[in-house]
This record gives sequence, C-alpha cells and structure tokens, in this order.
Amino acid sequence: MLQQIFSHTPLYVWAILGFLVYRGVLASRAREVSLRKLCIIPLVMLALSLSGVYGSFGLAGVAPFAWGAGALAGAALAWSLTKTDAIVAIPARGSVQRPGSWVPLILMMSIFCLKYAVAVTLAIAPAYAHASGFMLPVCLAYGCFSGIFLGGLLRTVAVYRQAHMTSGPQGAAV
Repeated sequence: MLQQIFSHTPLYVWAILGFLVYRGVLASRAREVSLRKLCIIPLVMLALSLSGVYGSFGLAGVAPFAWGAGALAGAALAWSLTKTDAIVAIPARGSVQRPGSWVPLILMMSIFCLKYAVAVTLAIAPAYAHASGFMLPVCLAYGCFSGIFLGGLLRTVAVYRQAHMTSGPQGAAV
C-alpha cells in the first residue's frame, strides 16, 4: 500500500519537500538574513496551509474559521516565545542576525507530513472531508503551524522596526 501511495505522489511534492528540508537546514545555523528573505518560509507555509484547507475542505463552513483560530493561537504563541534578545537588527543593511534553530525544520516537516497524510486519507476515504471530527483538528493544526511562522516573523519585524526607529533614518525601511 505504501508503494502505491508513494508512486502516485506527484513529483512536485518531492521538490517541495526538498526545498523545505534545504530551508530548514539553513535555519539551523546562525545567520544574517534580509527581511525579504525572512518572509519566504512563513509565506510558503501560509500557502501550503491554506491550500490544504481549500483543497481538502473548501472555504465554506467552519474550516476557514478553525484555520483562523489556529493561526491566531499559533501567532500568539510564537510572539510570546520568540526570544527578542537573540535577534540583532541591522537597519543599515535591512537585515537581522538570527540564532540557529532546528524548530523551523521540525515545523516545516510537520506541516508537510500533515498535508501529505490528509491528502492520502482523503484519497482513501473521501467522506472524511465532511466529517467535523477530522476537519476541525486538521484545520486547527494547519492554522496553528502557519500562525507560529507568522508570529515569529512579526516578532522579528517588530524588533527590527524598534532598532530602525532608534537608529535614525539612515537604516533601510521595512
């Protein structure tokens, strides 16, 4: 059965997996990154999450509300847990110095695996798309994972803006 599942997986899915692993390994190292590049993974995760909700459950009914509730919870969690003292803003270059962490890779693999498992489950049992006991936790999880990425990004941007405001107009604007 697993061989059937993997053989019917489109090639672009494996390309997405490769990209996510690459970006997760990059995030494991301390590095200076521009704010523009810092937005890539949260936006990719947002797109994967929303496409999972839309493709699996549609945008009618409670699915988008469950996703939104999860996103708000995840963003609040990330906002409160992000260590601002570990982020060094460099307004003159429009970048930040971030500590390395394996957490982004774990979160990206979690979203990827969840999305893959949901797709396989719905291919085998399409009726689950209408079962609230399946839909609600999946949409909450999609939203929570996306919210964690967005909350961390927003917290980093807040640190950057604060440094930019105190450094004067010579820094790069966000």
